[in-house]
Amino acid sequence: MSLYPNPTCRPARRCLFGARLLLVCAAVFAVANSAVADPSNATPSTATVPSTEAAQRLHDLFEREWAFRLAEDPLLATSVGVADWDHLMPDVSLAAQRRRVARWRKFLQESAAIDGSRLSPEEQVNQAIFENQLRGFVEAFDIGHYRLPLTVDDGFHIAFARLPNEMPLADVAGYEAYIARLRAFPAYVDQHIALLREGLEHGMTLPKVVLEGYDVTISSHVVERPEDSLFYAPLQKFPASISPENRDILERAGRTAIDGSVVVGYRRFLQFMRQEYMPGARQSLGASEFPDGAAYYGQRIRFFTTLDLSAEEIHQIGISEVARIRQEMEAIIREVEFEGSFADFLAFLRSDPRFYAKTPEGLLKEASYLAKKMDGKLPSLFKRLPRMPYGVEPVPDHLAPKYTTGRYVGSAPGSTQPGYYWVNTYALETRPLYVLPALTLHEAVPGHHLQIALSQERDDLPPFRRYSYLSAFGEGWGLYSEWLGIEAGMYPDPYSRFGRLTYEMWRACRLVVDTGIHAKGWSRQRVIDYMASNTALSLHEVTTETDRYISWPGQALAYKLGELKIRQLRHEAEEALGSDFDLRDFHDTVLAGGSVPLSVLEQIVAQWIKSQRQHP
Repeated sequence: MSLYPNPTCRPARRCLFGARLLLVCAAVFAVANSAVADPSNATPSTATVPSTEAAQRLHDLFEREWAFRLAEDPLLATSVGVADWDHLMPDVSLAAQRRRVARWRKFLQESAAIDGSRLSPEEQVNQAIFENQLRGFVEAFDIGHYRLPLTVDDGFHIAFARLPNEMPLADVAGYEAYIARLRAFPAYVDQHIALLREGLEHGMTLPKVVLEGYDVTISSHVVERPEDSLFYAPLQKFPASISPENRDILERAGRTAIDGSVVVGYRRFLQFMRQEYMPGARQSLGASEFPDGAAYYGQRIRFFTTLDLSAEEIHQIGISEVARIRQEMEAIIREVEFEGSFADFLAFLRSDPRFYAKTPEGLLKEASYLAKKMDGKLPSLFKRLPRMPYGVEPVPDHLAPKYTTGRYVGSAPGSTQPGYYWVNTYALETRPLYVLPALTLHEAVPGHHLQIALSQERDDLPPFRRYSYLSAFGEGWGLYSEWLGIEAGMYPDPYSRFGRLTYEMWRACRLVVDTGIHAKGWSRQRVIDYMASNTALSLHEVTTETDRYISWPGQALAYKLGELKIRQLRHEAEEALGSDFDLRDFHDTVLAGGSVPLSVLEQIVAQWIKSQRQHP
């Protein structure tokens, strides 16, 4: 778990070191139409006189606050390539969180004392994003979000299981730091148990219905022999630079740490979950059932969408998009001359063996082929491409049964590891090939890998921007990337085109069902029925995704709302520039500033259009 207000992602969403911790550095970015972010609203007498002294004060503040973040969250530090605290785990106790929030309030006061009107437009954007990050940290604490350090497919214990792949293990010091973190795990578990117990006391838990089978993510690590633990993997293959004598010492220390700390910690957490948390979890589903639940859900909407929209407004946008996409899907059904209803066509797609890989290797090979095919299209769509490569791997076995269909996993700057496009090979009969092109474009390129790797390589941005991940921007870009595949020729047949539409429909349905669950009292079965009747997702995927939305209020809203904004801005640029519109320049402009609030993205594109008109 990170110290910051978003426990996972898409992950999340990006949910590991690198990608995951890009996400957790982000917070509420509701800066829509902010006077600070928009230089046209600044006081005329001073806005034209940028002050170097004010900018220096601002960047000094940025540096001090970033140093504070890294010292407070050693996992974040590791993820961005800072090794000073590689031997430590974060302190997530309530007392430590209160102390951090108090410090963030003081940082906010310092920023407010710097006159934004005396900053350049670019620095005004930096200041606005910085302040809204910190406000997000404070708001999340104030609404008690720390009581929910788990979602249905992620949590502190799941992130910890990625430690062997994410630690810099190049020398003895790296291994010693890794083993020190293994030893620290029981205390880390105890702190999270205390937070979860407070959640039980306040009625802020995951719903009981989504916790069925969740304990496999814990029990998989309660092993009889250290050699059976995934944490033992780094002790089986040392770098050549480590002497045989040191290897023996490290291997023995690692075995002791796994047996005496890691397994002990997971066993303790498993006992707590089975004996206290799961029996005591709430029966209700929606965040509206929390104490002051409407305010909680409203904050989650602002956090994930960066927009000032009500649950009802989002619900209606979703209904409209579902109707529009349904018409396009019906047109494809007529094109293939299928005889039967829409429901019959979905049943056909879910059951016909031609649409499913026969082996996990077959699914991974198809995903790899699609990823490589899209690699070849990138120069026609972008001028700037990242240096970091990516690979294709299966979702780890200990996660796969309750995990989403695919995910991108980033790497830390300076790491010897690439980014990874994870493909879930569990239950192959539920992983249709007709959605694989859209999934690949979203998670790999031109989606999350390209977007996140480019952001990490922008060393001219302040770190709090370079390593932040906003769901509205990131997931919006991922869904836009699926749509971009039409122009790239990635959907050569009607079934893959229907697969893309079913993924778009999936994201439109999310607007309806997320608000339905958390603001309108929808039941789990109603959500499952709505998703199953409108998309060609497998019923297994429909169920796991439903539980994800129940456990992660608001996150599912980011995808469609972000994609609609990016497509709107592209349309406006095409209309304004006509034959002078350059798609590659547009894409580079959208990605150039890293992950930004949608209101800031509007300003960036507007400024680009203006510059293109002046200098075509």
